[in-house]
Amino acid sequence: MEWITTAMLVVFFALMIAIGVYCRRRSTDVGGFVLGGRSVGPWLTAFAYGTSYFSAVIFVGYAGQFGWNFGIASTWIGLGNAFIGSLLAWVVLGRRTRIMTQHLSSKTMPEFFGQRFDSPILKIVASCITFVFLIPYTASLYNGLSRLFEMAYDGLDYSVCVIVMAVLTGIYVLLGGYVATAINDFIQGLIMLGGIVAVIAAVLNANGGLMNAMEGLATGEGGGWEYTSFLGADPIFLLFVVLLTSLGTWGLPQMVGKFYAIKDESAIKKGTIISTVFAAIVAGGCYFLGGFGRLYGDRQSVKDAVAVGDFDAIIPEMLSTLSPVIIATVVVLVLSASMSTLSSLVLTSGSTITLDFIAPLREKKKPMGEKAKMLCIRLFIVLFIVVSAVIAISQYYDKNILIAQMMGVSWGALAGAFLAPFLYGLYWKKTTKASVVASFIFGVGLEIVQLLISLKIFDVSSVPVLSFVFKNSLYSGVFAMVGGLILVPIVSLLTQKTLPANVEEKFSCYARTATVEVTDSLGEEE
Repeated sequence: MEWITTAMLVVFFALMIAIGVYCRRRSTDVGGFVLGGRSVGPWLTAFAYGTSYFSAVIFVGYAGQFGWNFGIASTWIGLGNAFIGSLLAWVVLGRRTRIMTQHLSSKTMPEFFGQRFDSPILKIVASCITFVFLIPYTASLYNGLSRLFEMAYDGLDYSVCVIVMAVLTGIYVLLGGYVATAINDFIQGLIMLGGIVAVIAAVLNANGGLMNAMEGLATGEGGGWEYTSFLGADPIFLLFVVLLTSLGTWGLPQMVGKFYAIKDESAIKKGTIISTVFAAIVAGGCYFLGGFGRLYGDRQSVKDAVAVGDFDAIIPEMLSTLSPVIIATVVVLVLSASMSTLSSLVLTSGSTITLDFIAPLREKKKPMGEKAKMLCIRLFIVLFIVVSAVIAISQYYDKNILIAQMMGVSWGALAGAFLAPFLYGLYWKKTTKASVVASFIFGVGLEIVQLLISLKIFDVSSVPVLSFVFKNSLYSGVFAMVGGLILVPIVSLLTQKTLPANVEEKFSCYARTATVEVTDSLGEEE
């Protein structure tokens, strides 16, 4: 019944806005607005990381598409997200990111590149890459909402869903900044945890339990035993999906930015565990649920959608026959996932374009004060929300091919350009400015070629190697990341003349002595 969904949404929206109002006092300067004063605890940081990771794109789009392609083996994607995209990311990046970004006084990833490599140009270029490719990525968040809201509210216009979500997200981000976003992410994360467990239980129950559902998946129309196997129907493709969706987060500004704000060592240790468990339940649950999509392959709506490659129809069809309470839970779940990711993206984009592009250009004439920066950040947040919403609505009604393909390459372009130079920049003193430039060009360039091929401007089908690399944006995205990891050390060794002069001072932050209790570090007896 629609009134159940409406009641849950009203409570949800009221709570989000109330938190934004409450957090206004923590967002009076740039440091507080963008990073929460670098004093955010483990639970809020871990949930902020996880909820920024997973959105309607995962729950509706990827779960439906990859669940259909791989069956139950798609669960490996969720586990990869948990152990590579969360656990390993926190272990490898968390502590060193927090220490060096504070030492360099950098608040964003582009600012890190500028400070770490003594290059204002790198900062400006990185901010442009971030802004350009985050817009289509943000627009894609709205895609999964339309079918769920149409299922919950018969005949509801998609534009209404997009506008309501954009406006409400904008309100609490503009009011409370990072702290409001983190608190809301925590609440939205709890909804996601409870919601995914409830939905999986309901779907399995509707199909006679786990064993009956597995048997139906193996023997039913459109199914087969390969969809219940350990590695699924296409293990190579599965590996590429795991790598892009897991390792790719290491180079995404809105994800890495969570490490900038975490409070202390203890928070990093706790956050690592919390974030991993959260990802295992939410991402693992989403893909596990999607693995049963072929149980509904005999329904005409699913047949029609799959025939044209519209996998977004699968998950809503799976849920359409469930109880009104479960449907309402799903709507709030997906809305929570999308709003949390959207808030992270718009905050990242608004702060990046202001601090790393506008402010440096103004420095030669008249440096921007705190109030001017805060106003500029908020204006760009509004602009970012409006532009992404307009793109999403335009894509939904006009089916613009360029926008659709841009959405596909945005993740690969960001991860391909930023992952390698950021990782090496944290760990290796010999990383040079020239290698960062090479990674930017390689990552973005590869995905631009992918875009042109997807738009059928180029044709590489006659060249086996290129047709494999550019099979789709998932494949090219993985090659962009792996290529950057190989390219940066090679170029660095060949271009030591572009090494920053004061690199030892930059790495001195790791050499400072800290006194800790024996519960954290075993010491020798005197």
